[in-house]
Formats: sequence, C-alpha cells, structure tokens
Amino acid sequence: MPDSKPAPRVLWKGAISFGLVHIPVALYSATTDSGIDFNSLDKRTMDPVGYKRINKKAGKEIAREQIVKGIEYEDGQYVVLSDAEISAAYPKTTQTIEIETFVPGSY
Repeated sequence: MPDSKPAPRVLWKGAISFGLVHIPVALYSATTDSGIDFNSLDKRTMDPVGYKRINKKAGKEIAREQIVKGIEYEDGQYVVLSDAEISAAYPKTTQTIEIETFVPGSY
C-alpha cells in the first residue's frame, strides 16, 4: 500500500538573486502536526458545545471585557500582562530568511 502521508506544503516561494544568477527557493515547515482535534459535544444531541467565560471560583459567566491575561507565579498568585507586554515577548517578524543549510530536493 502506498504511503498516505500528505505532501509537504510550501509556506513561501521566492528566489535568491545575485548578478545574473537566479535560484528558485521554496520554504517548507520543519515540523508536522500529528495531533487530533477534538470537539466538545452535547452527548444527548451531538450538538457542538462552545466555551463560556466562567469565573471558576464564583461559577458565574463574566463579560469578555473583564478578562485579562496573566501568568501564575505561585499557587493562586498571578502577574497580569498587557497586550503590549505579550506582543513584546514574541520575536519580531521580518521579510528576511536566514539560510542555515540546503537539503536535497527529494526526501
């Protein structure tokens, strides 16, 4: 039976050009997603179940505007982070790709 693994998907196509030399380049992901995505269902009707914003201590639904993001540093103790602080923690994106190595075109 042939391998049923899907072909890798190209994330980006471009070229390396210098002088009269033009080399086509394709960028592929180095990882694959092998997890299974589960949906929450109402077992009585098999209808999808959404997520409510419930305060776990009070057991009551709260408005989206009242939700902040934080990191637990001790049991029950949190540091609240702003959207700007969270964004600053992620690497900056650029239009530059650093080439570390070349691999053969066939796997």
